[in-house]
Amino acid sequence: MQEIKGLLNKIKHHDRLEIMVNENCKIDIPQDVLEKLLRPHKLAHYCFIFLDHGSETYKIDLQDITISDSQLVFGLPNQIFSIPLKNSHTLNYKVAFDENTLALLPNSFSFLLNPLNSNTITFTPDAKERVKSVCFNLFNLLHATGKPKNTEIILAYLNTLLTEFNNAYFEQRNSNNLSNPKLSKYIAFKLAVETHLTEQYDVHTIAAKLAMTTSSLYGVVKEFSGVSPKEWMTNRLMMEAQRKLQYSTLSVKQLAYELGFNDPDYFSRLFKKRTGMSISAFLANHHD
Repeated sequence: MQEIKGLLNKIKHHDRLEIMVNENCKIDIPQDVLEKLLRPHKLAHYCFIFLDHGSETYKIDLQDITISDSQLVFGLPNQIFSIPLKNSHTLNYKVAFDENTLALLPNSFSFLLNPLNSNTITFTPDAKERVKSVCFNLFNLLHATGKPKNTEIILAYLNTLLTEFNNAYFEQRNSNNLSNPKLSKYIAFKLAVETHLTEQYDVHTIAAKLAMTTSSLYGVVKEFSGVSPKEWMTNRLMMEAQRKLQYSTLSVKQLAYELGFNDPDYFSRLFKKRTGMSISAFLANHHD
């Protein structure tokens, strides 16, 4: 397993922004970079693949995710991601950018926290055409010959594209985005857990930080995730453990301490209980 920090800089399509937009793989990727992308890798940037026509299967955090016409799959920083070989029967756009580029945009996009635990988005026919249009314009702006690549215009188009993604992400699940107070609390819960992941705060502490009772927090998390806050936090830690086991060389004891466990043996037992396999079996199954 490998991290690809800095890899986007090798394939970016702008001199000032870390951004890449490709249409049906028209822009060749260097062979050494392609080899890394085709293997499971830890993302260091945001990655989006919009499929106009066809079907493709990607792997994100050990799960196969298949998309087809009018769908998009996205990977977020720190997720384990792998892409399939190019399928000549698919028509797609690939968009990637880093945190610094995202920070330049005027809007914030709550779907990038993935509150609904889905790495896919399905577009209505009208939204699909708008997304195609924005992707087409972005691609041509970035690859126009003999013309300067206007940073402000490119950022404006990227902001519009992410707005389309954000709206479709919530609309496909009949959610009202952040206007839903329960969803806002769930997103705040996820953010609090991410911020203090290795500190392993208990449910009471997280609830207090969110100005909620433990029972109200339980209701919100259960509604949107199907599990209790404690289960969600444990599952998140186990996912982080699986990610780290794929790309780091830490010993089990070191990994346990890094994730905030005082007892490596307890960590090993919990890992087996949650994943269905021992750490040694997991490593054997997912060895490159």
